[in-house]
Amino acid sequence: MTKHKFTVTAARGMLPLLETELRQIGIKQYKTEAGSIRFTGSLKDAYQVCLWSRVAVRVLMPISHFTAETTDQLYDGIKAIAWEEHIDAEDTTLAIDFNSFRSKIHHTQFGAQKVKDAIVDRLRDLFGTRPSVDLHQPDLRVNVYLKHNQAIVSLDLSGESLHKRGYRVSQTNAPIKEHLAAAILLSAEWPKLAREGWALLDPMCGSGTFLIEAALMAADIAPGLQRDYFGFLYWKQHDKAAWQQLKADAERRRLSGLARLPMIMGGDQDKSAVTAAQMNIEAAGLSDRIQVIHRDLQNWGTVAQTLPEVGLLVSNPPYGQRIGDADSLHNVYEALGDLVNHHLPAWRTTIITDNAQLGKLTGLTMFDSKPFDNGPIPCEVLSYRAPKPLRRDAKPVQQEMSASPSPWDKTAKVKPVESSTDVPYVSPQAEMFANRLKKNVRHLAKWARKNHLDCYRVYDADLPDYAVAIDIYGDYVHVQEYAPPADIDPLKASERLDEVMQIIPAILGVSQDKVALKLRQKQRGSNQYESQAALRQRFEVRENDLRFWINLTDYLDTGLFLDHRITRQMLAENSRGKAFLNLFAYTGSASVYAAAGGARSTTTVDMSNTYLGWAKDNMQLNNFVGEQHQFIRADVLAWLNEPATQELRFDLIFIDPPTFSNSNKMDGVFDIQRDYSDMLRKVATMLNPDGEIFFSTNRRDFKLDPNSLKELAIKDISKATLPVDFERNPKIHYCWRMQKSA
Repeated sequence: MTKHKFTVTAARGMLPLLETELRQIGIKQYKTEAGSIRFTGSLKDAYQVCLWSRVAVRVLMPISHFTAETTDQLYDGIKAIAWEEHIDAEDTTLAIDFNSFRSKIHHTQFGAQKVKDAIVDRLRDLFGTRPSVDLHQPDLRVNVYLKHNQAIVSLDLSGESLHKRGYRVSQTNAPIKEHLAAAILLSAEWPKLAREGWALLDPMCGSGTFLIEAALMAADIAPGLQRDYFGFLYWKQHDKAAWQQLKADAERRRLSGLARLPMIMGGDQDKSAVTAAQMNIEAAGLSDRIQVIHRDLQNWGTVAQTLPEVGLLVSNPPYGQRIGDADSLHNVYEALGDLVNHHLPAWRTTIITDNAQLGKLTGLTMFDSKPFDNGPIPCEVLSYRAPKPLRRDAKPVQQEMSASPSPWDKTAKVKPVESSTDVPYVSPQAEMFANRLKKNVRHLAKWARKNHLDCYRVYDADLPDYAVAIDIYGDYVHVQEYAPPADIDPLKASERLDEVMQIIPAILGVSQDKVALKLRQKQRGSNQYESQAALRQRFEVRENDLRFWINLTDYLDTGLFLDHRITRQMLAENSRGKAFLNLFAYTGSASVYAAAGGARSTTTVDMSNTYLGWAKDNMQLNNFVGEQHQFIRADVLAWLNEPATQELRFDLIFIDPPTFSNSNKMDGVFDIQRDYSDMLRKVATMLNPDGEIFFSTNRRDFKLDPNSLKELAIKDISKATLPVDFERNPKIHYCWRMQKSA
């Protein structure tokens, strides 16, 4: 892959934030300078900065460097560049940005004119025609920076300032710029707080910039996703395939991230500002995710009582330079402090002001201050501690969502629509998907009610063009998109996913905020079990009269593997009076079934504190408590080798290991195909004479060689453990029953 040099510019105070963004994108070779960062990478890297940076202003690609002490040297140096490799001569447009620093050519407009003349003269000499000038959105924007008489000529890949996201359709007086709002939110650690489920409030929201930028961050939406113009789109060397792939990936991340969006709310005393904010929020596609109300700052007390316990209040209050009189702003800052002190005591506060003395009027305790420029005004971003922060136990507090009623209750949850007229307008192909989903739901909903199931799969890539898995969990829907093949147009794949997310609420009769989307990819290591968010929003579902906690947002998986439903039933049927061991236990659902089946004791082993705690909660939810139910936090492979473990004996053992793991909590690397026989031999030594092992794996290409386990009698029960709702996917898992050979 060809490497290029790029320069990314940012405003005062934002370079550390930009550095972090570049590292997150995966850019390693970079150097920070005054006002910019230079890095080496591919065009795709530069496109990612344009698409994903929330604080960058421009992305420049230097293509030439020469001495220009005179206008003739400037003209000759520009004309020597092969512009025909970058822009066509006919039916194209051009714009020039020229800046000079301590150089003999200091008139920027004259310098820009000479650069333009040199470019068009070269193209006219070669082709007999020339581009025209478009200062707004040209096909090619050229940036020339003359410093100490040295000209650096760059292509402006951003085309126009990256702070222009594309959603600002209505203005108010003195709106805060998008990249500044983003920088303030990043400085306040909003992305981290949002993942933990904190709310956000801006009671003086103006045109809604803070609200929108906060939602874009929390929902993992690329800030440049809505822009229809970048400087590289009409450049002759534009890598269209790379850009389409990045756009498609960003669209999938948007659809997935919206399910994890916490509460975001704003208001303003000016009705016209509220209207402007609502218009901008609608243009950003977030109307159903952000609430804006008309309210004076002094009258937020009642509303504050309805907000979550923890959150971030962020605002750009007037500070006299452009709006208001600094001497008359005392009441504003005092009211802001009163709102937090009296009604939101566990909330943090962040504001931007040009007058730190005004900030003191809030009466809040400041813990951080950062310099930023608000346009031409040097300002400070002030962050304040929560007056009375909530005490957090070591175990995260779960936010329990309303429990879903049992599927055999009279209140139906999934209500299939009766005709395609209820489905939003979609393509003919998507209508086929809608019809298939509707047919599946009619059949499976009846089956689920009969079998006392709250959670089941209703669609599993039935149509190749719509490669998603759709699972119902009570009142909620969990959607997983399988990564599309390389030969599928990425934009077409993202369009189909968007259609899926429009159709599901209509067919299943649920609101969009109850549909969670995740991108399913091949997982390495412990990615499958790592946190994607920390909203800790869980709710209860039932399966065969047993109850389980489900979390649709925080992890790739939900807490209950639906394809193991029959396997769990088999464990219950074979557990009466037995000592049961659950290895790689995840959230302990197998232990719940064993206890329900009358197991004498259960031992649940997992490496994760989070999942072991979840397993305990599931057991308690079903009233299985007491010393006979043990929970052990350990690396299973290391635990099997401990001397004390080798003295233990069990009658029934369930083991469902990860396909691959290199977690930093364990020694070495585990590969199920390579290591299964050695692991199972160790497990078999823990069996009582008539004991039995249930072994399962979801590795699709897994092969079990009976000759490697001659000491065990093995029976393949994979087909027998395949539930009705997974019949389309017979390789969802493999399962065996094993006993010691006679």
